[in-house]
Amino acid sequence: MKDLKFEQKRSLSRQEAADQLTALADALREGGDAELEFGPGTLGVRIPDDLHSEWEVEIGDGEIELEIELKWATARPRATRRDTEAPAEKPRRKNTPKAPTGSGTGSGSGRSRGTKRTAAKSA
Repeated sequence: MKDLKFEQKRSLSRQEAADQLTALADALREGGDAELEFGPGTLGVRIPDDLHSEWEVEIGDGEIELEIELKWATARPRATRRDTEAPAEKPRRKNTPKAPTGSGTGSGSGRSRGTKRTAAKSA
């Protein structure tokens, strides 16, 4: 089932058709919220930057039918961290003097642990 369907069928002059297409083109150019006038009412839609289009031309039975279809998602895609933030830099280790060899106890125990990790990596 569709959330909403609006359909209008009526005869137009070439000028009226051009006016409707111009209004649609202006709304597409502007993007964001657009108001399109259809007969006695106005239809408000949000137009995103990216759309999917389909053009179809059928010729037969003494008629030409031109269909222009534009589609887009109604929900905004969720922003990912990559879309909203600059890439995070990896934290850099400060160059700290090597702890003297020994028990590694005392207030510098964090450094000793770092030194042990570094030593384990190089071994």
